Amino acid sequence: MSMVRFVLESKAASQQSLDLKVRSLVIAGWTGRNLAAVQHHIDELAALGVPAPSKTPLFYRVSADLVTQAEEIQVVGESTSGEVEPFIFKISDRMFVSIASDHTDRDLERVSVAASKQVCSKPVAVKAWPIDEVLGHWDQLILRSWILEEGQKRPYQEGPLSSIRPIDNLLSAFEQEGTVFGPGVAMSCGTLAALGGIRPSARFFMQLEDPVLGRTIDHSYSLASLPVVS
Repeated sequence: MSMVRFVLESKAASQQSLDLKVRSLVIAGWTGRNLAAVQHHIDELAALGVPAPSKTPLFYRVSADLVTQAEEIQVVGESTSGEVEPFIFKISDRMFVSIASDHTDRDLERVSVAASKQVCSKPVAVKAWPIDEVLGHWDQLILRSWILEEGQKRPYQEGPLSSIRPIDNLLSAFEQEGTVFGPGVAMSCGTLAALGGIRPSARFFMQLEDPVLGRTIDHSYSLASLPVVS
């Protein structure tokens, strides 16, 4: 179990804190709405040696204590990278949305996608919104991320949530597996293609923009790479 604290930004009230006890962390993969594009991506990764998923979408379970709001995470080697994703969670009977990075070991991914996700921390933002404030315009929310290259901050991912399965569709597929999305369950909901291909960065920046209500959730973290020894 992991404990993280969010600052709730809501239309209805001034900012307040939310304490989330994460008892179950789910990483949803292969969540694109365009099924042909999802299959094309599976084929591309298979050519690089990454095992194909048994089905789509696929829900990877990883340790709840991987969730972190630290400004720096430690990784082994130089072959890990982040990807921004909507992060949904439930406290009591209310659901909220923030953002997370499904930081992944790309070398290990060729052996086991599930293991590659388990070995890296999952940074999450500090701010969250009530999900019922954005469901009516969910597809208009915009995900973005940036990386550092040659000392410059460069765009890495960008696109609307209309390219990812709707939340009700995703949760329905999840609960068909016999698991209830209840209090303490958190899910990272899938991501967008990387501009120019997947690659590492010493710092990762991510954002969720709500252009309708004029607000953003922003977060960044840096990496400390540990040596690979044998």
